[in-house]
Parts: sequence; C-alpha cells; structure tokens
Amino acid sequence: MGKNLLDKVWDLHTVRRLPSGEDQLFIGLHLVHEVTSPQAFAMLEARGIGVLHPKRTFATADHIIPTDSSSRPFADRLAEEMMRALEANAARYGIRFFGPGSGLQGIVHVIGPELGLSQPGLTIACGDSHTSTHGALGAIAFGIGTSQVRDVLATQTLSLARPKVRRIEVRGRLRAGVYAKDVILGIIASLGVNGGLGHAYEYGGQAVEAMSMEERLTICNMSIEGGARVGYINPDQTTFAYLQGRPFAPHDGQWEKAVRFWRGVASDPDATYDDRFVLEADRLQPMVAWGINPGQAAGVEEKLPLPGERPAAERETLEKAYAHTGFTPGAPVAGTRVDVAFIGSCTNGRLSDLREAARVARGRKVAGRVRALVVPGSQRVADAAQAEGLDQVFREAGFQWRLPGCSMCLGMNPDVLVGEEVCASSSNRNFIGRQGSPRGRTLLMSPAMVAAAAIAGQVTDVREVLS
Repeated sequence: MGKNLLDKVWDLHTVRRLPSGEDQLFIGLHLVHEVTSPQAFAMLEARGIGVLHPKRTFATADHIIPTDSSSRPFADRLAEEMMRALEANAARYGIRFFGPGSGLQGIVHVIGPELGLSQPGLTIACGDSHTSTHGALGAIAFGIGTSQVRDVLATQTLSLARPKVRRIEVRGRLRAGVYAKDVILGIIASLGVNGGLGHAYEYGGQAVEAMSMEERLTICNMSIEGGARVGYINPDQTTFAYLQGRPFAPHDGQWEKAVRFWRGVASDPDATYDDRFVLEADRLQPMVAWGINPGQAAGVEEKLPLPGERPAAERETLEKAYAHTGFTPGAPVAGTRVDVAFIGSCTNGRLSDLREAARVARGRKVAGRVRALVVPGSQRVADAAQAEGLDQVFREAGFQWRLPGCSMCLGMNPDVLVGEEVCASSSNRNFIGRQGSPRGRTLLMSPAMVAAAAIAGQVTDVREVLS
C-alpha cells in the first residue's frame, strides 16, 4: 500500500524511537517570535547551553508590536522588554531576525511562506498554535510550547507521537462570494472543535486543488481550531509556482532537484488513511462563527441553533455562548450589529485577502459608528498592496490602514475591543476575551464578509454586495 505525506515526512525526520513510544523528530525549520521565546532562551542561558543550529531558526516580531506607530520604546513596558529580549537573543546566538527595520517583518505564519522558508517535505515548529499554516506547502508543521522551543534550540529535535491522518475531501467548486475561510469554518462546524484530536488533516479534492497558495494557507491555518495539530495539502504545480524565485527557496541548479524531491513526498495515489470526511463545496455559503469557539458557525442565510435541537454534548457550550453574546436562539445571524471590523491576522492578512476586501470597499463607505482596521500580514504584503493602491481604496472608504502585525487577532497589543463591542473579524479565534475585552464579542468571517459588515454596519451577505 502507498504512504501518505505525513508518514513519508515523519519517517524521513525520525532520529530514533524513544522508550516512551514517541519518536525523536528532527526539525528542519524553527520559527520564533517575541512572546514564547524569551523564557526558552533564558532556560538555555541558565544551563550554559547554546543554540545547536542557529541557521535553521528565524525570528520575527508580530504579537505585541503596535500597528499605529513604529516608535520605540513601545508604550507598553512589557512589550518593549519582550522586543529587546528577542533582539538581544537573535544577536547573541546568530539567528536571523526580521525586525521592523528589515523590510521583511511580519506575522510569523505570513513571512515563512512568502520568503520561501517554508517548503514541502520539511518539519516545521514554532511556539505558536497556528503553525499548522505552513502545511499548505506540503510540510508537517505544528505549534509547540515554550519548553519545546528550548528543546529545538538546544537539540534541533522534539519528542512527539505520530498522529493519525484524516483525509478531508472538499468536492466540487466554490460559488462566487464563498472563500477558503468559509471552507475551513464549514469543516470545523461539521467535525467539531475536538474532531481532529490525535489526527493530522490532509486536505484535498477539487475545490482545494483549485485554490491559490494563499487560500490553502487559510485552510491549514485553522486546522488547530478543529483539534488537529497538523493540517497539510499535498505539493503540486501551484506550490512550486508559488515558491519559485522566493528569497530562501532553492535557486538555479538546485531548483529542479528540489521539485523532484517535493513531488516525491506527496501522498501516493493508493495511500492509506485512518479516516475520511467529505464536504460538498457547492453547498457552502458565507460562514459566520458567532459563538465562543470557531465550531459555533452558521451560514449567513441560516438562523442560530436551538440548544434543544443539538446533541447533548454541545448544549452546555451553546448556552455559555448565548449567555456571553446575548444572541437569541433561532435568530438570523444576518443583521447582527457590528461595532468594529478587523481585516488581517495570520489567517487572512495576505495580499489576496486584501484584494477581495478592497473589491467590496471600493466606492463605498464604512458605516459611521464602525471602527474599521486593515492590517497587512507583513511588510512585503503592505508594500505590494500599496503598489496596487489598495491602501488608498481602504482609506477612502473609511478604514484605518495600519502597520504589519497580529493586531486585533488577540489582546496582546494596543488594538483591542472596548466593553461589549461586537467585532467582525477575519482572524481565527472567537474565544471569550480573545480580542482584549472580557465582554467583547467576535464574529469570524472572510475578509470580504468583514468589509461588507463594516459598510453595512451589520452582518450582511457579501454576495448581495458583490452582485
């Protein structure tokens, strides 16, 4: 029988089987940022240990960095301390740091692919749960904790249990106004936030194969929200075209050799899987994650669920969601008031995301009471968007155009919700307090849907706006 990509890449990187039954896995690429690395570096220093392979680790700043000003020191003392620690550790250990002045700074899961660091067949680790993003290029990528960041720095390996693999087929074609964000929200709503526990998700099918690389990155980014630590897509011509010519991708005589290897790590036609799931793309509509986890999502034409009609295991969380949000069971999701609109994050802060949102915003105006932000995922994204005039489209519509960073995805920088504000967000989590206010409410949706909500002042079907 054939092998799937996860088993091929896992076997290539296994150093040895440990007495615990786990594998010692070599990590091909290690990415760090300012939040989870300072403690890991301090652990090394306390033990007198250096970084074993500094050329395999790359650093950026994203979570705490302000997006309204690049002035130093940061107003937040703790943020400034974390930034200085990362700068000092990168210099001390010879780690390449993509700082704000480099022209390459950005969210770690945006710059890895766009610089060509993330490649098929690699094992990739980062102290951030959304590291599954990089699996879109045919890598096995996963988030790790601070002590594991230390282990990778010291040994370039990790102790891990091999996950099972679920093949997720997205059949058919997406209709106009339905995006990759809607696909992954649809998958999580179907399988649940714990559906992927112990599994890696391999995404495929006609709809996925037709996606651009940036759309595939969105799909893999939210694998962790469905409980899967790893999500990946087999490398193909779309992957190779995306990587060719990028700064850290193979060049010249190494390119063809690399492509041959990349083709070889893709799942075999007769590969075996532990489980399979099918989603029909043409049945999807624009999705809105309305509750307190990404699995609590409904189509924009649908009504919010009635707890009594849901499985018993879901009712307690549903009731918590209604208590927090104040929404009424059975009410339509369309028409929900919006106070804030956020376009950005490692899920949807890439150039194609901004293009789609700008298509909605062009020639229109943000509703008067809505605070609307557009935050590019990296400096390269910002430069490309500005070269196309997208920043001007947003400004003319009433959006704030910000500097690259994680921004309002999470409450670790000045971009936060206030009180009971309701935010239409293109980010990945709608947990209570995620955007800074314990009473704030987050509605997850595609960037185009966020733009439509900002203009209407309420959740609205972007297909009606585009038509």
